[in-house]
Amino acid sequence: MPDGTQRPKANTHEPYWMPFTANRQFKAAPRILVSAKGMHYTDDQGRQILDSSSGLWCVNAGHGREKITEAIRAQAEVMDYAPAFQCGHPGAVELSARLTSLFPGDLDHVFYANSGSEAVDTALKIALAYHQLRGDARRTRLIGRERGYHGVGIGGTSVGGISNNRKHFGNLLAGIDHLPHTHNLSEMAFTRGQPEWGTHLAEDLERIIALHDASTIAAVIIEPVAGSTGVLVPPKGYLEKIRSICDEHGILLIFDEVITGFGRLGDPFAADYFGIVPDLMTTAKGLTNGSVPMSAVAVCSQIYDSFMQGPDHIIELFHGYTYSGHPLACAAALATLDVFAEDDLFNRSQTLAPIWESAIHSLKGLSNVIDIRNIGMMGAVELMPRDGAPTTRAYAVYLACYEKGLLVRQTGDIIAMSPPLIATKAQIGEIISILGEAICETD
Repeated sequence: MPDGTQRPKANTHEPYWMPFTANRQFKAAPRILVSAKGMHYTDDQGRQILDSSSGLWCVNAGHGREKITEAIRAQAEVMDYAPAFQCGHPGAVELSARLTSLFPGDLDHVFYANSGSEAVDTALKIALAYHQLRGDARRTRLIGRERGYHGVGIGGTSVGGISNNRKHFGNLLAGIDHLPHTHNLSEMAFTRGQPEWGTHLAEDLERIIALHDASTIAAVIIEPVAGSTGVLVPPKGYLEKIRSICDEHGILLIFDEVITGFGRLGDPFAADYFGIVPDLMTTAKGLTNGSVPMSAVAVCSQIYDSFMQGPDHIIELFHGYTYSGHPLACAAALATLDVFAEDDLFNRSQTLAPIWESAIHSLKGLSNVIDIRNIGMMGAVELMPRDGAPTTRAYAVYLACYEKGLLVRQTGDIIAMSPPLIATKAQIGEIISILGEAICETD
């Protein structure tokens, strides 16, 4: 074969088009993780990398949990795959019962997908179909929020509000509007927990309703805590007001709990933490502790029952995925729930939260730190952007942390963190110490 048509060698990085990555920069100096256990990754140089990000917000119970690994292995030996269309399997049945017993309020049914993105698109489609079934076909408009992240499906990108995630993909879905985000540095900087200021921002939903008319709006979707954009904590009373306005106008409320679900705020879900039950709720990430891709949409009984009409032999919802409720994913999720119960991780998360809060706010006063915010086991340090070069300061901090043996998340000029719920007080101290050093060294 001529040289010009030879395939690249198997060990070159070039063929791999990496997601959400500066590919050329990465391939010039790759960061390769080869194993993980507990609170640490090991890279290809044999270095231990302390994980302050739970992977990508998903490894809530820590890495390499043997119970989860064994459950996946055992299931693969019995049945590797089962179709979810017109067939079921024991794992999906058991998991559904356990999840719905954990979900808040009347979220009594669950629909499976494979990622947070798929869960969001599923929830949006269910919301639209629900109104159609009720004879309210004009309700087709969806309301998201600025700086919201709802995955990368066409629906989630449309209701999402992070500009870089949207700008290259044309007009996306029609009939979308966005609430303003809730972050205001001048009013909220260095708040611990929920800010006092900003409840009134929920009232902008009334403006949107007046503009479009409630009879055209199907659903509002928001993250209770906006994670991927840099941990934006809702003001006190804000979510309660959103729920009240939706109820008043017959609009469905969808909570995107892909990040906040499964103990990130201490309670099983942010809905529990804030005492607000949505009509639909998306989950993923921590559902299987990141071990097998899986997501689940929690649905209230009223919505589910509205689909269960007509002849029994008719398919009620023409939607689903080849891998919905995959046997290996169900086994991983069941084992994950066992680990959470055996290690009492929800209560552990609540116990760690004030330790985490105190530690992260100790960075106040460092050069270029313009805000620190936290809730539960989530936190963010916002840095002053460099003149004419936004995001470069935080990226430099990210790289410095990695070289010092710490994995953090960088989003814009924000360092976001969400350590596994098995973290010790000493490990939290180590995370903050390394981050502080990195901030000081990259001034």
